[in-house]
Amino acid sequence: MKISTKGRYALRIMLDLALHNSGELVPLKDIAARQEITLKYMEQIISPLSKAGFVISLRGSSGGYRLARRPSEYTCGDILRIVEGPLVPTACVTADGTIDCPRAEWCPTIDFWRGLSGVINEYVDSVTLEDLKNRQLAAQDDYVI
Repeated sequence: MKISTKGRYALRIMLDLALHNSGELVPLKDIAARQEITLKYMEQIISPLSKAGFVISLRGSSGGYRLARRPSEYTCGDILRIVEGPLVPTACVTADGTIDCPRAEWCPTIDFWRGLSGVINEYVDSVTLEDLKNRQLAAQDDYVI
């Protein structure tokens, strides 16, 4: 399974909003500049996050985006699923862990795929946006010239 650039950028955008979470709206062009992502591509990524209620937006000259909840209330899994869809390693394992395969009764690898899916989802759901924010802040504090 490979996370696309949309998934990677969605985490970066949400992390940027968490790091600049003053209650004020953050212009998308500011996030784009900091994250070195084109504004056009960011608009494609922020749209499903907004529709899912993950961010609050306001259009206009004083518009921008901010998180709809506290960073601790978002998991990386939730964010990734918004832009990537179900995080499953194969087509035969569904998002809820059930098997959708005509060969399931005699497939020698089905338990492996189910287990891998479980491990992936357990991990991405165990890391919050707050965790990523704290790691980023700690990395900035460790910088020495």
